[in-house]
Amino acid sequence: MTQISIIAFDGTRFEIAAQDGSTVMENAVRNSVPGIDAECGGACACATCHVYVDEAWTEKVGTPSAMEEDMLDFAVDVRPTSRLSCQIKVSAALDGLVVHVPERQG
Repeated sequence: MTQISIIAFDGTRFEIAAQDGSTVMENAVRNSVPGIDAECGGACACATCHVYVDEAWTEKVGTPSAMEEDMLDFAVDVRPTSRLSCQIKVSAALDGLVVHVPERQG
């Protein structure tokens, strides 16, 4: 299992043991992280699972695909570290990953 930390907007930290191959969004929903609405269920068809990747992790997580970038246009308060959590696949390389949930979703 890979450890990920999802920090809700109010500062509550969710420490999650995530199955490799799953997504950050799936784990957020499974653990009732507030602010991750995931209305499309992970199909990259909305922007309701928007997160900010902690700057220490941006290189390892990588950049969004063209389709993800298009969906980020619908997110609120997009930043250089913005990603859709449904597009971040959990792997051993991301052990210790930290993401932050924005104040509100698009």
